[in-house]
Amino acid sequence: QVRLVESGGGLVQAGGSLRLSCAASGSIVIINTMGWCRQAPGKQRERVAVINSGGGIIYDDSVKGRFTISRDNAENTVYLQMNSLKPEDTAVYYCHANILQSGSVRGYDYWGQGTQVTVSS
Repeated sequence: QVRLVESGGGLVQAGGSLRLSCAASGSIVIINTMGWCRQAPGKQRERVAVINSGGGIIYDDSVKGRFTISRDNAENTVYLQMNSLKPEDTAVYYCHANILQSGSVRGYDYWGQGTQVTVSS
């Protein structure tokens, strides 16, 4: 069974930084796209950033220039470096990945449990 485990959330003042990590484990053959979404109270979940297996990256406009997504394929881990944090970045952050498991013919989407990021003004 595949699991995604996030870490690195917390409370930070506006202008500060946090680094989120998400490690995938299980019977993994290959990980295709990895990324991060977030959901603030009373709002829909929104995409923050995605990175594909070739290193191609897409950011939401709200985080461009402040957040950096990266991945370590050897460790099956995706990171989100968040700088210049704003109160409006407060949300639960979820990592996701499209993973091909051994014995499967296609990849499936998996999600982490979420980690809270709170930015105080």
